[in-house]
Amino acid sequence: MLKTINIENIAVIEKTSVDFSSGLNVLTGETGAGKSIVVDSINAILGERTSKELVRHGADNAFVSAYFEEISKSVSDKLKDMGFEIDDDDASLLLSRKISSAGKSNCKINGKPATVSMLREIGSYLVNIHGQHDNQALLNPDFQYRYIDMLFDDKSIIDEYKKSFKKLISARRKLKTLTTDEADKDKRLELLEYQIKELEDADIKIGEKEKLSKRKDVIMKSAAISEALNYALLCINGNDDFSGAKSLSDDAFNKLISFDETKNISDIFAEINDNFEQIKDKVEELFAEIDFVPEELEQIEERLDLLYRFSTKYGATEEEMIAFLENAKIERNSILYCDEELERLNAIYDEAFDETVALADKLSYSRKKIAEKFEKQVKDELEFLDMPKLQFIVSFDKGNLSSTGYDKIEFLISTNPGEPPKPLSKIASGGELSRIMLAIKNILSYNDTIDTLIFDEIDVGVSGRASQKIGLKLKSVSKNTQVICVTHSAQIASNADEHFLIQKEFSDDKTFTKVAPLDFEARKRELARIMGGMEITDTLLKSAEELLLSR
Repeated sequence: MLKTINIENIAVIEKTSVDFSSGLNVLTGETGAGKSIVVDSINAILGERTSKELVRHGADNAFVSAYFEEISKSVSDKLKDMGFEIDDDDASLLLSRKISSAGKSNCKINGKPATVSMLREIGSYLVNIHGQHDNQALLNPDFQYRYIDMLFDDKSIIDEYKKSFKKLISARRKLKTLTTDEADKDKRLELLEYQIKELEDADIKIGEKEKLSKRKDVIMKSAAISEALNYALLCINGNDDFSGAKSLSDDAFNKLISFDETKNISDIFAEINDNFEQIKDKVEELFAEIDFVPEELEQIEERLDLLYRFSTKYGATEEEMIAFLENAKIERNSILYCDEELERLNAIYDEAFDETVALADKLSYSRKKIAEKFEKQVKDELEFLDMPKLQFIVSFDKGNLSSTGYDKIEFLISTNPGEPPKPLSKIASGGELSRIMLAIKNILSYNDTIDTLIFDEIDVGVSGRASQKIGLKLKSVSKNTQVICVTHSAQIASNADEHFLIQKEFSDDKTFTKVAPLDFEARKRELARIMGGMEITDTLLKSAEELLLSR
């Protein structure tokens, strides 16, 4: 669960820290106080996209860190897969993200450097945030199948179908390529023949570019190398004007060898003389290596130029050029032997199609079984949330095969008895959508390993008794899953295990937002403010106290 979040220089928040409890945590405050900034900060630490505008005016950087306790095994395993060491006995996690005023991010996981995508990946295992955009997603039939698929205990059928559909698409693409019109085939074949001949004539060898470049480098430096080698030989052999090092070393050796007392020294001179001989042998070898004729350099440059031109057409390396040649031969043969290949690919496609349809049938059957149970669960949840007469139906139509199957799934509701069910987008109000989404989230939470749920203004369009029921439902959910809720509802806020007030303060012509936990008396005043506005009366305080004591 999310234990602590630290926020620095995010919008109007200069610096604050919030310690959440394991149950229902509620954030309240006046409109514009900065409640959404806390949610934005949590989104940032979970790797979501941010903007440099998020950085507080006048600050160089913004910073957010989140400390999680009692992380689940799935989170721990994922972190290990990503290369981060986790102490299984500790089961804690620290995420941090610094955002510069230029918009760049610096991320860390347990103090080690990470990327934003890593934060996003691990964040999806830690926290589920529900905001107003989720309500809009709920209205889109193209996405409603996802809620059913989330309820699968065993997702192997989904994975198996996706794998089969991928094979089907691959076979379809190959068939499409093969069945292009004859004019295109002739043009393609002519190009392939040219490319194959050009590459075969070139007879490219792996590593030759590097070898030729080294040889060219030796040739280009051969004059300087020859001069250095000749000077080395002169130093060793000497000439008519002076004795070389070899002659002088021989003289020293001959004088020293006569005395037993100088044997150790004469042995060293003997070794020096041997080294001189080795040097001379090496020099002769190197002279042979740098020996060349002018035509060789011209040939090397021509070959390197060819390899460069080919690298722009067939691949940067010799390996890529050779692979291009092999693939070109395969494609040429597929065109030359089109009928046989077409027959083979048709057989592969038919087999893949039959397999995919069978798996789509199996997936659809499983979805319908889950949908039956899901309908009843949603109705039960909505009955508790003060919508007892609502009908909720998961409608199935058959469409074309796609990456998600052939099911066209749409959620239908009827809010009044006797009225036929219609799509959510046609008749659901904002308040009804909020409660339907809460019902679905609650059902999904039983199948989810995520330990923290965040609801950003779940009470939009809801008031009175319905708000009270939402508060009770959130309280119920929080017994198994940590819940953090931003709300304007006193009925919801009164159910909190931990209540935080977000408020603006003004100092030196600057605006600051602070987040503070509330004790019982402070909670009374905040609930009274929510219920009554700016003027807090004794009657409102009494009503607020009754709300708190009734929980």
